Amino acid sequence: MPPPTALPADPAPVRVLVIGDDPLARSALIGALEGRGELATVGQGTTQEDVGRLLEDLHPDLVLWDLGWGAIGDPAALETLAALGVPVVVLAADEEAAEGAWAAGVHSLLSRQVEPELLARALLATSEGLAVLDPMLASVLLRSTPRDDATPLDPLTPREIEVLQLVAEGLPNKGIAARLGVSEHTAKFHVNAILRKLGAQSRTEAVVRATRHGLILL
Repeated sequence: MPPPTALPADPAPVRVLVIGDDPLARSALIGALEGRGELATVGQGTTQEDVGRLLEDLHPDLVLWDLGWGAIGDPAALETLAALGVPVVVLAADEEAAEGAWAAGVHSLLSRQVEPELLARALLATSEGLAVLDPMLASVLLRSTPRDDATPLDPLTPREIEVLQLVAEGLPNKGIAARLGVSEHTAKFHVNAILRKLGAQSRTEAVVRATRHGLILL
């Protein structure tokens, strides 16, 4: 009788470093991640600390950076993290803070009002190389200057952003029309406009390009 096949080991949790100047906010974020086997908080720090040293000491897979209320953050520190190739998920209070963080090269942007479940999903998606944008902040980012590593795109309208998200979910034109309460012809019109603006030849290519440019929303 052959020996029983060993079950595959559970994947190692994503190691998260929490950065923020408000100790209560840091504690709340750490608490929101507790009990999730796929995520593990390995440490915390403030924006005044040497982020490079924290990375060397703690070896996180990604950084969760809370900008606080009404703060633009530390662009130099965010740029340093981006240069080191460490994925950064930023929590921003408003559009000004979000735009400054995006320009610094962070991977994902969420509102400070994000629900814990959505935060966890965004962290996991970012660890897989995806860019996650909160719908509350997406419109200002689409108006911002494209990053150096991205081909400039024609701005998408808020409705096109909605349609793009549904395309990413795999919905056909009929399903998009039903979800948005519009005609199938209108849904097809929006999809064609998205393909044109993204320079894509197919819906799959559009989703790939949108992901690379951080246009797929949470």
